[in-house]
Amino acid sequence: MIPPRLHNDVVARTLSLTWSTGQVQQLDHGLLRASCMCATCRAQRLQHGEISIDPARTITAIHAQGYGLQLVFDDGHDRGIYPWQYLQQLGSVAA
Repeated sequence: MIPPRLHNDVVARTLSLTWSTGQVQQLDHGLLRASCMCATCRAQRLQHGEISIDPARTITAIHAQGYGLQLVFDDGHDRGIYPWQYLQQLGSVAA
């Protein structure tokens, strides 16, 4: 389930994942930051509902974790690990 190709476009602020089926998925950096599942972000969602995140966030680094990706954002947030299945569920996949 690991996509063989990743591309982080900091100008367009999108993370593209090419899955083994050849399908390409593009995820917006702001969506990814707002969808973080780290303990802190989950607690904030439980207490306050949606987290207010600047949609212009940018991914500055990506670290493979085997079962997913650790994304580092330009606001310094680096706690979330995004499992492959979760990433696949976050956005539509286009042929």
